[in-house]
Amino acid sequence: MTKLRTDIINLLREDARISAADIAKMLGATEKEVAAEIAALEDGGIIRKYTVVVDDELAGKDDVEALIEVKVSPMYKHGFDSIAEDIYQFDEVKTVYLMSGAYDLCVIVEGRTLKEVARFVSEKLSVMDKVLSTATHFILKKYKVNGVFMHKQDALRRQAVHA
Repeated sequence: MTKLRTDIINLLREDARISAADIAKMLGATEKEVAAEIAALEDGGIIRKYTVVVDDELAGKDDVEALIEVKVSPMYKHGFDSIAEDIYQFDEVKTVYLMSGAYDLCVIVEGRTLKEVARFVSEKLSVMDKVLSTATHFILKKYKVNGVFMHKQDALRRQAVHA
């Protein structure tokens, strides 16, 4: 990957709303070059989605989020991929990672209530053929998400240390 592409990706990770014109100024490229690189990154599947980090507390969102560790029995010639694909098809599932350690997969799910998430684990996830065990951890408070402080006090305190 070229330095220009890497720099564009890094800038878009910080602010997905930054314009091609602004990126071009920052990187000493033309707007046309930057726009073409962004289009190529999107067409090539490198950039999958543009998103926003929302403070759910301030937005009044009361949904429940849980991190579920899942131990599985991988399938011959398919490894973990087939099982992960079965899991990420559920609407409740936001994220699935293959992990090292005691558990194989990390599954992040969201539901309207604790009971809804618990029902997902007990009725959909735990009963899957290749799932050996699960450990559910409910997320109580978010301090930092994708590099963004989620509480103004925390951000101000952190910034004061660097002043």
